[in-house]
Amino acid sequence: MRKISLVLAGAFLGVGSSLLATQTHLLSGTSAVAASAETYRQLSLFGDVFEKVRTDYVEKPDEAKLIEAAVNGMLTSLDPHSSYMDSKSFRDMQVQTKGEFGGLGIEVTMEDGLIKVVSPIDDTPASKAGILTNDIITQIDEDQVQGLTLNQAVDKMRGPVNSPVKLKISRKESKDPIDVVLNRDVIKIKPVRSRAEGGDVGYIRLTQFTEQTSDGLRNAIAKLSTEVGQDKLKGYVLDLRNNPGGLLDQAVSVSNAFLDRGEIVSTRGRNPDETQRFSAKSGGDLTKGKPIVVLVNGGSASASEIVAGALQDHKRATVLGTRSFGKGSVQSIIPLGGSGALRLTTARYYTPSGRSIQAKGIEPDQEVLQEIPDELKGKDETKGEAGLKGHLKQKDIEERGGSSAYVPPDPAKDKQLIAAVDFIRGIQKGAANTPKAAVPN
Repeated sequence: MRKISLVLAGAFLGVGSSLLATQTHLLSGTSAVAASAETYRQLSLFGDVFEKVRTDYVEKPDEAKLIEAAVNGMLTSLDPHSSYMDSKSFRDMQVQTKGEFGGLGIEVTMEDGLIKVVSPIDDTPASKAGILTNDIITQIDEDQVQGLTLNQAVDKMRGPVNSPVKLKISRKESKDPIDVVLNRDVIKIKPVRSRAEGGDVGYIRLTQFTEQTSDGLRNAIAKLSTEVGQDKLKGYVLDLRNNPGGLLDQAVSVSNAFLDRGEIVSTRGRNPDETQRFSAKSGGDLTKGKPIVVLVNGGSASASEIVAGALQDHKRATVLGTRSFGKGSVQSIIPLGGSGALRLTTARYYTPSGRSIQAKGIEPDQEVLQEIPDELKGKDETKGEAGLKGHLKQKDIEERGGSSAYVPPDPAKDKQLIAAVDFIRGIQKGAANTPKAAVPN
C-alpha cells in the first residue's frame, strides 16, 4: 500500500497540498502499537452505538455514510488537517496536484456564502467568454449556488471535455444577471508566471506547487536571462504571495534553483528514526548568485513557507511582505484500497536552522504593508494556522495569528512588489542576502 506524505494549507479551488514523498507502507500488525483492553472496550462501545442507530433511528440511515462520518469525526478531532477522503475526493486530489483537468478555467473562492471569481485563467473558456474578477456565480446549469460548499460548486463546473455548462453571473457594473454558456476544455494550470520589471529585474510568480512548477521555474529563469541579458539582469523577485502549497518535492527543487548547498527542510515524526532531511544539490543555483527577494503574505502557506524559510535561513534572499500562514505540519495520504484515502498528520517540518513555523509563520526580513481599499478593511487578513480550531500547539513558542493577504490587482499600486524591485535595483550583487536590510517603502 502506497503512502504519500504532504503538508496541506487548505483548499483554494482544490489546490493546497504539498506531497512530500512516495513510500511503501504496510499497515500490518508488526508496525502497529498494541491496543489496550480499554481501547477494545471503546471499540465495542462504538459497535453497540452503531447497531442501535442502524436498527432504531427514526428513518433508515445509510450505513456506509454512518461509517464514513464516524471515521471523519475521529480524524478531524485530531487537528484541522487530518481527514478521510472518499474515492472521489482522492481522485480529485490526484488530478489537482497533476495540474490538469476538464473544466472552465476559473479560480474561485467563497465569500459570505457566495461563489466569487478570483480570476479567470488565461486562454481558457472562462477568459474567452469574458468572465471577470469579482464576478459572482449565482447559478450553475439552472441550479442555485447559494447553499453549496465551495467544493460542490467546483465539482459542478468541472466535467468531461467539450461538455457545455451554463452559468448565471452577477456583476457589480451590470443591473441584470448575465447568462454565459461555456464548453469545458482541458485546463492546464500554469503555476509559473514571469515577466521583466523595468527591463532589468526578473519577476517570477509561483501560484502553486504542481508537477510542472520546477520545470516552469527553470524555463522562466532561462527566458528572463535571455530576454533581459545576464549582464543587465540585476536580480529576481520570487512572488509566493497567496500560494497555498503544492508538491513538496517541487518545493525542494524550487529552493535548489537558488541554492548550491545546504539543507532545505527536514521532517520529524513521533519517533526519531522517522526524521528525513532534504538538501540542495551542488551547482543548483540557476541564477548564478543574483540577488533574490521573496514576497510572502498571510496566504503563503506550507510549501511556500518551506521555500521562503530555506532561502531566508541560508541568507540567500531577503523575505519581504507580511507574516506567512504558519502551516508547519506534514500529512500522509494513505490509500485505502477502493475506499478512498486517509489524510493523517504524521510529522512537523523544520527550516534549515531547525525552527518550526507551526502556528507562527515566516516573519519577513522587512515588513511592507499594502494600502487596503476601504471596502476590504478587516477582511484582508487570514486567520493563519494559529486561528484554526484544534491546531497543533508549539511548546514554549509564542503563536502568531494571520496577516494581510491582499495583493492589488494593479501592479502599479502593489507596494510590496515596488519595494522589492527598488530594493534589488538599489543594492550591489549579493547584498540582498542580508536580513533586516532597509527596504524603500
